[in-house]
Amino acid sequence: MAVADRTARTVWQGSLVEGQGELTLESSQVMVGMPVTWASRTEEPAGRTSPEELLAAAQASCYAMALSGALARNDTPPERLDVAATATFDRVGEGYGVAGMRLEVAGRVPGIDQAGFEEIARKAEQACPISNAIRGNVQIDLKAELEPS
Repeated sequence: MAVADRTARTVWQGSLVEGQGELTLESSQVMVGMPVTWASRTEEPAGRTSPEELLAAAQASCYAMALSGALARNDTPPERLDVAATATFDRVGEGYGVAGMRLEVAGRVPGIDQAGFEEIARKAEQACPISNAIRGNVQIDLKAELEPS
C-alpha cells in the first residue's frame, strides 16, 4: 500500500494552441482553477502556469526536504535553505520536451564549510524522489552555495 496518493486534475477545452485548461490540485485544494495554456509554456506566463513550472515547483520543494534531512543526519541542521528549480522547455528531437532542470540552493547552515555543504547537497539531489523520477530523461544541474551564518 502506498504511503500517500496525491491527485491533480486539468480540464482542457479546445485545441492545443487555441485551447485552455484549468488545473486544480484536488488533494490539497491549494490551487483551484489555475489557468494553463500552450502559450504559458512557450511564451510569457501572463498569470497562467505550465506543466514545467509545476515540475520545477515539485523539484524545488522535494529537494529542499531531501537536503534538510541530509543536513540533519549530518548533525548540521539548516537554519534556512533557499532552493530555486528551473525546468527548461525546449525543442527536443522532433517535438518539445523538458530539456533540463537547474537547481540552485543557498543555505545558512551552522557548523559546515562550503565543501561539506556541496557534498551533502549532491548526495541529497541523488536521494530526492523527484530528481529520481526525472533522472535519465532530464539533465539535472546543481549549484550549492553556503551563506554566512
